Amino acid sequence: MSTVVASDLDRTLIYSAPALGLAMPDAEAPRLLCVETYERKPLSYMTETAAGLLAELAGSTTFVPTTTRTREQYRRIHLPGPAPEFAICANGGQLLVRGESDRDWQRTVAERLASHCAPLEEIRTHLVRTADPAWLLKERTAEDLFAYLVVERPLLPDTWVKDLAGWAGERGWTVSLQGRKIYAVPRPLTKSAAVAEVARRTGASVVLAAGDSLLDADLLLAADRGWRPGHGELADTGWHAPHVTALDAQGVAAGEEITRAFLHAAAAPGHGRSPAPDGSGADGSAVDAAAAGG
Repeated sequence: MSTVVASDLDRTLIYSAPALGLAMPDAEAPRLLCVETYERKPLSYMTETAAGLLAELAGSTTFVPTTTRTREQYRRIHLPGPAPEFAICANGGQLLVRGESDRDWQRTVAERLASHCAPLEEIRTHLVRTADPAWLLKERTAEDLFAYLVVERPLLPDTWVKDLAGWAGERGWTVSLQGRKIYAVPRPLTKSAAVAEVARRTGASVVLAAGDSLLDADLLLAADRGWRPGHGELADTGWHAPHVTALDAQGVAAGEEITRAFLHAAAAPGHGRSPAPDGSGADGSAVDAAAAGG
């Protein structure tokens, strides 16, 4: 049975130092492997155990890093195991095949966005005009596909993101707040669409997925089985689905648990959406009660 494993990266599989969530005494902390450097400094980590599990997973499935990062940002990451044949960047806007952008997919995405969404420049202009310099640190566009702001989160007004989401929604765009970044993304620009294209090309019969943010919700819903960590937008909003396991683990420990769950699920016979007879997931953990509510 051919399996695609599509996983978000930041705060799902890999973690910056502030996001590690090492609550234990220093002497009990897990050994960490640095998987990304930026400006000659270490930036992102996995536990060494998770790294070993991921290398095993990448050798037995079609493992697809699935990220909102740009291609340039993604290429800073060096995950353990064989180099992925496919990778998804820019929230589904870029499909990399053996490291190179797929031109056919780029054309498909451009056509969908032109047909269903307000143009990027309209959204960007609104973001810049309505953001307060008191809390706005940076404004950027990514791959000429979507826009985001970097903000001083404590100074951000409580209703600003909600108001932006309502305005953007009328124009075919979605909004997501992740840490210090506010993303405005065209609604058709989804990770799930790009993963479906990978599954089509590889003939995969099963898709497993993981993610922590609202931009990962479509990916999780489209997968046969999914996992979300105990932190992030999805956890904070109580997001759930019957086939998605909500983990209690947070920080880098959640990344390790997700990688282990992927490996166990991929090895299990008939690993589709049906739960095990005892009500547990294929990874042996009980499916979160909230997830059963649909």
